[in-house]
Amino acid sequence: MQNKKILFMTQAAMIAAIYVVLTYVANAMGLASGAIQVRFSEALTILPFFISSAIPGLAIGCLLANFLTGAHWIDIVFGSFATLIAAVFTYYIGVKARENKSKLKWLAPLPPIASNAIIIPFVLYFAYGITELWFSFIFVTIGQVISCGIIGMLLLLALEKRNIFKINKNGTA
Repeated sequence: MQNKKILFMTQAAMIAAIYVVLTYVANAMGLASGAIQVRFSEALTILPFFISSAIPGLAIGCLLANFLTGAHWIDIVFGSFATLIAAVFTYYIGVKARENKSKLKWLAPLPPIASNAIIIPFVLYFAYGITELWFSFIFVTIGQVISCGIIGMLLLLALEKRNIFKINKNGTA
């Protein structure tokens, strides 16, 4: 039992660390924040499809990445909340996919795309004064489709093909 807790915390910590590093890379390229953003780290939001430890890992990673890149407190709180919501829903898609042995994997990128497309434009409006909400909705969604829908799905397919995670029905490795 103790080993499972240590494994869970280690996986969560590693996912958080990778999220922060990938956000720093995107930030160095000017892609991690603002109205138009493509965070490479958002590709990791498919990981809860495989393992439950990705939920706290992604939420903490996003919180740390936003804090360390100098984001506004509204962005730190609500951006992390958007990632948490996405991770929880992606996890449940993974659980249902394992229960039904179905092709629900193609839905895994949808929670992060939807969560961020709905929440982040309001974060940009209230935290950074970007007043064109329609602009934010469009470009945040495009960024998420690139990060989660394309890069994230490629990551999911690669991890699935290599059978990286030996998953139980409850989503633990």
